[in-house]
Amino acid sequence: MSKYYIIAGEASGDLHGGELIRALREVDAGAEFVFLGGDNMAEAAGTAPRVHISDMAFMGFSEVLRNLNKVRRNLTVARKLLHDEHPDCLILIDYPSFNLKVAAEAKKAGIKVYYYISPKVWAWKEWRVRTIKRLVDKMFVIFPFEVPYYAERHHWKVEYVGNPSVREIDKAMAEVPALEDFRREHKLPSRPVIALLPGSRRGEIRNNLGVMLSAAKRFVQYRPVIAGAPGIEPSFYAAITDAPVIYDSTVALLRHSTAALVTSGTATLEAALASTPQVACYRSNGSKITYNIMKHLLKVPYVTLPNLIADRQVIPEMLLHLCKPEAVAELLGTLTPANSSERRQMLEGYSLIRSKLGAGDAAMNTARAIRDDIASSFKASEASAAQ
Repeated sequence: MSKYYIIAGEASGDLHGGELIRALREVDAGAEFVFLGGDNMAEAAGTAPRVHISDMAFMGFSEVLRNLNKVRRNLTVARKLLHDEHPDCLILIDYPSFNLKVAAEAKKAGIKVYYYISPKVWAWKEWRVRTIKRLVDKMFVIFPFEVPYYAERHHWKVEYVGNPSVREIDKAMAEVPALEDFRREHKLPSRPVIALLPGSRRGEIRNNLGVMLSAAKRFVQYRPVIAGAPGIEPSFYAAITDAPVIYDSTVALLRHSTAALVTSGTATLEAALASTPQVACYRSNGSKITYNIMKHLLKVPYVTLPNLIADRQVIPEMLLHLCKPEAVAELLGTLTPANSSERRQMLEGYSLIRSKLGAGDAAMNTARAIRDDIASSFKASEASAAQ
């Protein structure tokens, strides 16, 4: 029986964290949990988070700066829990700026540190790898290309455990209601839908939703429908648009949409696994200067996960100053016809992505590896004490 301390700071991390908690319960019947996260983790653990992701998910320098006092309070809580709860390990889920600070405190306290879902150091801020190697006992990665990246560039062995989105999306797809039931539940008219996934954080939504709406509304035969993010209240969206917002049904929305406009991030992979043709949109400040700086800073040829996994362009990436309504609409128009070559080629690319990711149960594989490593450490400590 072990006590697991888990930190996830965003909606996608909360989803994966919930699955990890369920897997840990299965492999360790007496498991106890303390965590920073969201509703998915709370449901799995049967207890509330010490800090909710709605008070953690800040995007970009300016948003972090505006919420600096809250970030500091969260960090104080996170560090204090290490000493108050005496967990057997700390499990980090992405969210590196915050998590690595807590990892440093755990290291000083002699607590094992595991990282489930690597920060995207292969894309930017590669210097973080030195800190990760120093503070983290084991890294469990969810993209196959991360294993050779860490081995060849940083001489560090990490373990590919499978991709959690594969099982999560497949499970959700099996529970998607019929189209008419979906429309009735969400009071949608009998018109085909274009799904809008503008992000999980307020800054992302402000930056991207306007462009998405302007592009989608050029297709008058379609109804744009927004996937509401956990922790973002309906009034926030209502201040921007009167388009319908659907919560807790993103996979069903993707399944019943002709195409989607998706903010770059985990959602692009989810749309690919749901077989929904998409255009990736990331407006941010819309600056060409920022775009040119980003091109020089990025260590990878693509930004979106589908393209990185496939190692070729499967979905179009409309970034910063390129992310304009007319340009996005032009690409969207190539994907809406059922038999277009662009749509067919994208779906073929999605099949390639699935084959590369495999069907491994990432949460269960990680849970077993952590349980076994903790057990091994306990045995080693007992043997040392007996000598």
